[in-house]
Amino acid sequence: MIDRAAEERLLELLNTTPVVEGAVHDALGAPGEARAWVRGHGGTGTREEVAFLAEVRDALQGVVRGERAPESLREFLEGVASAPDIRDGRLEWTLQVPAARRLAVESVLAWAHLREARPGRLKPCGNPQCRRFLLDRSKPNSARWCSMSECGNRMKARRHYQRVKDAQP
Repeated sequence: MIDRAAEERLLELLNTTPVVEGAVHDALGAPGEARAWVRGHGGTGTREEVAFLAEVRDALQGVVRGERAPESLREFLEGVASAPDIRDGRLEWTLQVPAARRLAVESVLAWAHLREARPGRLKPCGNPQCRRFLLDRSKPNSARWCSMSECGNRMKARRHYQRVKDAQP
């Protein structure tokens, strides 16, 4: 079962390529920053782990944006298994995956869970100049921006400016 923490890690992974001062910043691009990000999210930060996680992140971003087919994620799940175990009188499933691939595989599984359990809730920000994603928890599933204070206000201001401009003789 995927928990809320796994969903948050997925969202944080998807949001590791924000636009900062007009340029895309890749939090997994610089070795030191990437290692710190991965360690901060439960990984070890090895070069192999960072590279695999960045590859999965890019694929997931493409899938969520509708630029790639979900089937493109299949390659990242090769060799992954889940084994049953009894702990504290309960049946639990343990993911069997090499340590360097664990965070990446968990991200794909969290995406799959969200897609099935809450379709349409994980989406890209509605601001075309933003590279962030959001997990819409609103009841009507109507959230459009990663942040109302940033992208929401910018988009509303742009529309207002355009309306005023179009109304002028």
